Amino acid sequence: MLRFRVLASAVPLLLLGLFARSELIAGPQPCIAAGDRVVQIAPASWMAQLHVGFTDDPSRATVRVQIVDDPDAADFAVSDDAVTDEHSACAAPDNRLVAIAAHPSAGEPLIYLTHDADSDADYRIFVRSARFSEREAAALLVGASARHLPISTAALGRNS
Repeated sequence: MLRFRVLASAVPLLLLGLFARSELIAGPQPCIAAGDRVVQIAPASWMAQLHVGFTDDPSRATVRVQIVDDPDAADFAVSDDAVTDEHSACAAPDNRLVAIAAHPSAGEPLIYLTHDADSDADYRIFVRSARFSEREAAALLVGASARHLPISTAALGRNS
């Protein structure tokens, strides 16, 4: 009977440990340094200062982002072959954390991603990366911007 009690008390602790591992101790997150601001994908959505969402309906979008095939045509480019100092890019203590929400609140950016060259895009991005997805790059760009202000990207990386 004592063994059953020990096992019964250990199971909730094991489950709590698994939950904490997935939410609190996340791996490296994509980030960019844009001007004097560092923007990073939040390790957990509750930690984020900004939530962004994605839509397949361009009429619902507040920000339109076109994915381009040429880095010279992009407002923002992410490429793994670029040499960057990954550790210093995300080392700022006051990073702005951005989360990709399944259902963003009203007033939060809703991003429409498109490959259509004829789209009326607010931003154009080029992404060739094993570390950044197109959605993460778009979320970081929108998180770093004041929507229509020019973005000056100094460095990018993955926080370690």
